[in-house]
Amino acid sequence: MKTKAKQPVDGRWATELVRERMKESQVITHLGFDVEKVEKGRAVFLLDVREHHKQIHGVVHGGILAALADTTAAIAAYSVVPKGTEIATVELKINYLEPVPGGRIKADARVLRAGRNFVVAECEIWNEDNSLAAKALLTFGAAAGHSIHKHQE
Repeated sequence: MKTKAKQPVDGRWATELVRERMKESQVITHLGFDVEKVEKGRAVFLLDVREHHKQIHGVVHGGILAALADTTAAIAAYSVVPKGTEIATVELKINYLEPVPGGRIKADARVLRAGRNFVVAECEIWNEDNSLAAKALLTFGAAAGHSIHKHQE
């Protein structure tokens, strides 16, 4: 069985590619996640907090923070898998450490380990005042070349 070669990840090229691809996602557009940087094994996203991100107590809803961590870590994971590999979140654990009242927040994700079938990453979410608001640990399943169609020879 042939193994696909990993694609080199150039920071500027990867960042622009991800910015363009994120425009195709209605949920990412609606939530307002912005790509700051993508490099091999790392992704940084920003979010300018708006009223629609907040829950009834005036702080960002935990589900928004989990979605931000998941999205940012997934892009970091994609930066280390072979071309054509699809990933899916199989586990996300998040600790909420401080409320997020508003401003511009940053999600910084790093791949901890990339194996043949799984990628493990962490993501830290930082308040505008540089205090750590949340920390997530994520596991992604990774599968290359899978299809629901049988291979016909």
